[in-house]
Amino acid sequence: MATAVSPLAPKSVPAMPVIPGVKLATAAAGIKYRDRTDVLLAVLDPGTVAAGVFTKSKCPSAPVEWCRDKLKGAKPRALVVNSGNANAFTGKNGRAACKFTAEIAARAVGCKPKDVFLASTGVIGEPLNAKVFDGVMEGLVASARPDFWPEAAKAIMTTDTFPKVATARAKLGEATVTINGFAKGAGMIAPDMATMLSYVFTDAPISQRALQALLSEGVEDTFNAVTIDGDTSTSDTLMAFATGAAKDLGAPSITKANDPRLKPFRSAFNAVLADLAEQVARDGEGARKLVEISVEGAKSKASARRIAMSIANSPLVKTAIAGEDANWGRVVMAVGKAGEPADRDRLSIWFNGIRVAHKGARDPGYDEAMVSKAMKNDTIALKVALGLGKGKDRVLTCDLTKEYVAINGDYRS
Repeated sequence: MATAVSPLAPKSVPAMPVIPGVKLATAAAGIKYRDRTDVLLAVLDPGTVAAGVFTKSKCPSAPVEWCRDKLKGAKPRALVVNSGNANAFTGKNGRAACKFTAEIAARAVGCKPKDVFLASTGVIGEPLNAKVFDGVMEGLVASARPDFWPEAAKAIMTTDTFPKVATARAKLGEATVTINGFAKGAGMIAPDMATMLSYVFTDAPISQRALQALLSEGVEDTFNAVTIDGDTSTSDTLMAFATGAAKDLGAPSITKANDPRLKPFRSAFNAVLADLAEQVARDGEGARKLVEISVEGAKSKASARRIAMSIANSPLVKTAIAGEDANWGRVVMAVGKAGEPADRDRLSIWFNGIRVAHKGARDPGYDEAMVSKAMKNDTIALKVALGLGKGKDRVLTCDLTKEYVAINGDYRS
């Protein structure tokens, strides 16, 4: 785990309110390092429902397969997440580790193993010794408390430099409901359903089907619009849990995602996802600059997304930004290779609001000193206008520095 906190980290951490029906605990199980907090348990009240989206990788981790298999028809009572080992590419051992972990968690919580959800993050290809959970699970259940959100986020960090938490409130009927979330992610981040580990909890009384629809829709312009290095993890998991406790406050039970009463909740829910996704981009391994890439004038939104991702995943663009160089030639390159409709002679490019290229050439008013000063900002807004249509989109990334190489060069050591 990196020791220096990213310079792009949020300046403050929000106060995380209690969500009735959710209790959290952490422990140091010794999965990879001694005396390091590396396991999280969330205990969920009966009646909780769960939704999830998972990596599209063809080489998913054992916990991803476990969660996919258990999601439909589950009665969620517990979530167990460990750091230090991804339990991916671990064959029969990995599947057995999931089964064993779910069994001991179920015994400690008082539920069935199929109602326990799992996730692991860390090194791929190393067997996970799940027996270490047997020594801490009872203590986790006994110590679980409703006000442990930042500590829960810390427990699942790997190369993250700060815990990522977000919260929002919304009206649902005459009641006010709460949405809390936490995430981990700093490297091996590229959108494909979900791009890290992230968990969102609410006391809203909402059906599993409606919650799943909200989550599947909300991920597209939040977590799926973030990339650090273009690499999709084997372990990507984004889950949402709704305890329904706000029904006691007068919140109406929601069964359909298109219920008009959900509008304020949907907005707050998506805001939590967007906040967490931006924090992932801010904590990109070795990052010194947050980069927002906007593409407009494309043939469609999908085309704009693919062009934006081509720019965001270009090592040449990212290293130029790290060097505070507004190298529009590299942006032109990334647009051209995206395989989407583009016209060189209609292309315009801006860095932090300063147009540097216009209609296929350097902008006639280009001022090197002005642009160089703008490139020293911690946040870089890179805009591309294609002039072909009405399609537009936005993605987040970060720069690519020497620290990224250093972190990943000795990741397994």
